[in-house]
Amino acid sequence: MIASVRGTVTATGPDHAVVEVGGIGLAVQCAPGTIADLRVGQPARLATSLVVREDSLTLYGFADDDAKQLFELLQTASGVGPRLAQAVLAVHTPDAVRKAIANADTAALTRVPGIGKKGAERLVLELRDRVGPVAIGPDDAGGVTGGGWPDQVRQALVGLGWSAAQAEQAVVAVAETVDGDTPPVPVLLKQAIRLLGRTR
Repeated sequence: MIASVRGTVTATGPDHAVVEVGGIGLAVQCAPGTIADLRVGQPARLATSLVVREDSLTLYGFADDDAKQLFELLQTASGVGPRLAQAVLAVHTPDAVRKAIANADTAALTRVPGIGKKGAERLVLELRDRVGPVAIGPDDAGGVTGGGWPDQVRQALVGLGWSAAQAEQAVVAVAETVDGDTPPVPVLLKQAIRLLGRTR
């Protein structure tokens, strides 16, 4: 596995860059945002992921290891190949992708060409518990959390015995009532339990 490349950028194109390492020019597939930061003739370091197919070896490059790890994680979801995973990271930052998956924000995910509503729902379903900590923006409190209040409430409801589907429905319903400042998680959890109490 080629985990990273460091060398001189000898060429760039719309979707790739050539980095010379030890006299060998490596073609690396990159998102436009990554290519924009590269300069021909200047040294660069790219985190890379090698995708092996029967008829090809393709090296994908990223500005940092975080983007690379998310690229590899996205491909573990059904129907997501390297090109689609890279398209996700071309549209959103890694933090934005994690936040969209953790908060079941399918609208954000469908902004990526090639991802429809069902594809976005599948990404959420398959990756929500695996995206890792989600950075909270300046409007939210608490720095970094394991997926924001929806994830915490969802996990608490499942722990209390409701199914994942019931927990998801309750979180969606509670989210619709949140306007302005987000109440503390215990308050939101009580609200979700009240909603679920009516459906039992």
